[in-house]
Amino acid sequence: MGLSRVPDLDSLELLLKVASTGSLGRAAVAHGLSQPAVTARIRGMERLVGFPLVRRGPRGSTLTPAGALLADWARDVLQAAATLDAGISSLRSERHARIRVAASLTVAEHLLPRWLVRLAAERPDTAVSLAAMNSAEVVAAVLRGDAELGFVEGPAVAAGLATRVVARDRLVVVVPPGHPWGRRRRPIDAAELAATRLVQREPASGTRAALTVALSAYGPMAAPLLELSTTSAVRSAVTAGAGPAVLSVLAVGDDLAAGRLVEVPVAGVDLTRLLRAVWPEGQHVSGPARDLLRIAGTARS
Repeated sequence: MGLSRVPDLDSLELLLKVASTGSLGRAAVAHGLSQPAVTARIRGMERLVGFPLVRRGPRGSTLTPAGALLADWARDVLQAAATLDAGISSLRSERHARIRVAASLTVAEHLLPRWLVRLAAERPDTAVSLAAMNSAEVVAAVLRGDAELGFVEGPAVAAGLATRVVARDRLVVVVPPGHPWGRRRRPIDAAELAATRLVQREPASGTRAALTVALSAYGPMAAPLLELSTTSAVRSAVTAGAGPAVLSVLAVGDDLAAGRLVEVPVAGVDLTRLLRAVWPEGQHVSGPARDLLRIAGTARS
């Protein structure tokens, strides 16, 4: 749409002020400008539209017939602009009062509740929508725009995302009491762990991806004994005697303390991992998302 002869909104407002006050001087005072500056703005508008707008006389300034008609049209334009501005402000306020978060299961279940309590204390009017899913699904949700901020636990971050480390986690091998690994005096080694069929999460989970990368030097991992979609299901299967599993220490801390599970030391491999926040690359994190990112980065995991 060509708008080469349409004055800017400030100039239109100035024209209306000249019409209502009948004076370039009073219009200048109302807009915080000098009278020569107002005169220059009016002349600039006249050159732009191609016809005279203001007639100066001994009793003040009046609009020409064409200027008066332009002023009538300008009122509708300025009203529409005010409506647009109010709508934009409303959307900005709504965006700043709501945050959509996607998080991997470990983060969603064991870290985010504490972070969100702190966020609620700082921003009591903020509504939070939290979706718990595996890390691959978190990445997809953030890239689609379904979440402003995501938290993942995998070893790598997809292209198109900015990232920040917010916490560290440790994976542990767990077995039920009475399992042969639980009675060993020496740690199992990484090669034996890689060759053992484990109760595992689905392939897209961050926990499984981190374990696969950690054990990559020891050849392909054995096929899963069971493949389950939630950490709780894996933990329950291990407790019931299905077999060993590798899970976050955050997820099994209570079970280890209560004796429902036993941690098995592993030699030859580092099973620590980084937990990261992710958001669209090139996008500025603002509002409650920025505050949640700060809280996550300063909290103790």
